[in-house]
This record gives sequence, structure tokens and C-alpha cells, in this order.
Amino acid sequence: MTTTDDSLAADIDATCRLRGEFTLRSGQVSDTYFDKYLFEADPLLLGRVAREMIQLLPHDTDLLGGLEMGGIPLATVVSAITGTPALFVRKQAKTYGTCKLAEGPSYDGKRVTLVEDVITTGGAVRDATRALRESGAIVEVVVCAIDRSPAGENPLADVGLEVRSVLTRADLDAVAAAG
Repeated sequence: MTTTDDSLAADIDATCRLRGEFTLRSGQVSDTYFDKYLFEADPLLLGRVAREMIQLLPHDTDLLGGLEMGGIPLATVVSAITGTPALFVRKQAKTYGTCKLAEGPSYDGKRVTLVEDVITTGGAVRDATRALRESGAIVEVVVCAIDRSPAGENPLADVGLEVRSVLTRADLDAVAAAG
């Protein structure tokens, strides 16, 4: 476990783990779902996760790229604590007004550390990485609250992205089994 908050995994698991049959964004079917909005809507848990994420940020981060929708609250809290500006990254560029992919400061030539809530296969992160890079951003790291990908695998290796996670599925499963 990478977290320094000893009870965080247990608290997240107790708050967010749902059992049943769930189809994930990737199309995979799972008997367990972590409803991240349950911890993101809880100011105390959200703050605890954000503080752990701060420890995982690369020192040369220029901007925090919060992915729509779950990464935005995390990036906002991390930004407020660290003073690092945030960028809010859409799933696709708007088709009206400014037609922006990301809202916030210019990111051309900037080191953007992506902030995401849960990663399983990394589809949304992969799409955002490619789009931001095409627009001139330097994107090398994603920091996530929960990494659900298989242990020892980097689902974003194909786009050269390092995944740094506060908690893994194994961390949450271990506290669930102990509880």
C-alpha cells in the first residue's frame, strides 16, 4: 500500500464498495464496483485521498489535469492544497463556444500530471493523454485514487504513461477480507 493513511483503505472500502453485477466503462463485467462518487462527495474522505495524492505528484508538475468527471474534484482539492493550477479535461472538446478540450490555463509545453479517480483499463486516461499531447502538453504521469488494473500491470504502458496510485484493488480486497 502506498498510502501513509493507515485506515484510508478500510474507510474507502466501507464507503464505496458495492456488490452485484456491474458493467464497467471498459465493457468488462465485475461483481464489485467502487462508487468513487461516494468518497468524492464526502469532504473528509476526499481531503484524505487528495493529501495522499499530493505525495505522488512529480516535483516538476506545472498543471494538474483533472479528468471529467471524477478527476475534477480530486484535482481541485489537490490544487487548493498545493497551489498548483488545475486544468479540467473534457472527454471530448466542446463543439460550441471556445471548443476547448480542457478548461483552465494554457497547457502547451507544460508538464501536466493527470488526476483520475479510478483506473481499470485506462481508456479515459489514454484518450486524454493522446489529445493533450497532440495539443502540446507533456503528459508522463497519472495519479489516481484507486487502480483496479491487475496487479503488476500498467494498463497505460502503451502510451508511455506512469500510473501512481493511492490504493489498488488488492489493497481494498485485503481490508475487505480482514474486515
